[in-house]
Amino acid sequence: MMLYKIDYIQKGKLKSAKIKANSIYEALKEFKRKHNGIIKSISEINEPTLIEKIKEFFISENINNEEFISVLNQLYVMVEAGISIDNALSQVLIGIKDVRLKKILEEIYNKINSGYSLYDAFKPYEKNLGVITIAMIRLGEESGDLAFAIKELSEILNEIEENRKRFKKATRYPIFIIIAMIIAFVVVILFVIPPFKSIFAQLNTKLPLPTRFLLWMEWAIKKYALIILFLSAIIFGVTNYLYNKKESFRVFIDKIMLKIYILGDVIKLAMIGRFVFVLSSLVKSGIPIVESTEIALSIVENSYLRQRLSFIKDEIVKGGSISEGFKNTSLFEPMIVQMVKSGEESGSLTKMFEKIADYYLNKYRYIVDNIAVLIEPLLIAAIAGFVFTLALGIFLPMWNLTEAFK
Repeated sequence: MMLYKIDYIQKGKLKSAKIKANSIYEALKEFKRKHNGIIKSISEINEPTLIEKIKEFFISENINNEEFISVLNQLYVMVEAGISIDNALSQVLIGIKDVRLKKILEEIYNKINSGYSLYDAFKPYEKNLGVITIAMIRLGEESGDLAFAIKELSEILNEIEENRKRFKKATRYPIFIIIAMIIAFVVVILFVIPPFKSIFAQLNTKLPLPTRFLLWMEWAIKKYALIILFLSAIIFGVTNYLYNKKESFRVFIDKIMLKIYILGDVIKLAMIGRFVFVLSSLVKSGIPIVESTEIALSIVENSYLRQRLSFIKDEIVKGGSISEGFKNTSLFEPMIVQMVKSGEESGSLTKMFEKIADYYLNKYRYIVDNIAVLIEPLLIAAIAGFVFTLALGIFLPMWNLTEAFK
């Protein structure tokens, strides 16, 4: 028995169905019995084995962004040179290493060869490739300049990826210091402090308060470590569930995140800068302002900021000015609102968007490049407190040894 895939049109929408049958004739007969629609294509496919299904389960839905950007650059060069998109995809597929990305592009390639339009071929993979990708592919298909759309898409994704890498690089050192401090603290509490307890117990003397505090920490960790881990896992699981399922809870948490020292400023600048940059790029590419705003909103990961920025779209939809929408968000400085207003009045809105995007991206880069300097006072204070506590907890008993022996 073989597995057949049938693509068909029903009520103006392109759909597909998989049917098991001994022949194409039986597959068509079974299709007519179960479905109504105009058959567009039928192809024989191999049913995945159990091992392939298990492998598919463990493969992440996320794709390698750097490799996807590289693929887009290759596609741009080939399409610009006059090579058709299907032939370009067939060439690009040879060198792709990311399993998920390769599978997606293979399926897109097969759909294009089956008669799908570019937009219809890419649309099912919006979750993996992103809303921007689908919008730019649609723009390239409708405008007839696919090479330009791919190039713009590559530049947008590359800018977003570079900012993410910049933030990861900047936070690497502080995170390493914090982890090292935690490990050192646990090692000292579990292996250095306990011997003092037995020594002073034999000498029948009272331990200093800092040492008693460290011993209490050691006792709590040893006795309740599993309970603490279990409760932490439950709290994390419940919080994660509520964050993903309850919009109000997600907005509440995201709003709190914006109030954290330095991190809040980084998130705000990153999200607003990304929003304006993508909005600028999409408008410049020819996508209508309402659709551009909607796409730009979809890549803002902070729910609270996305909620505030949606006032811009609401203002445009009801016929108001874009500058009024920027003002209603309460996120932008008066200077930025005035720039948008000037752009509207002079007809140079795209140019103003570009300047605003540069302004926020430069501010983001500055704070990220100096994040180690900004966090340094906190790290020094934390290290000083850590060393001071350990010093008192360890050395005070040693200083009291002479008195204890007397």
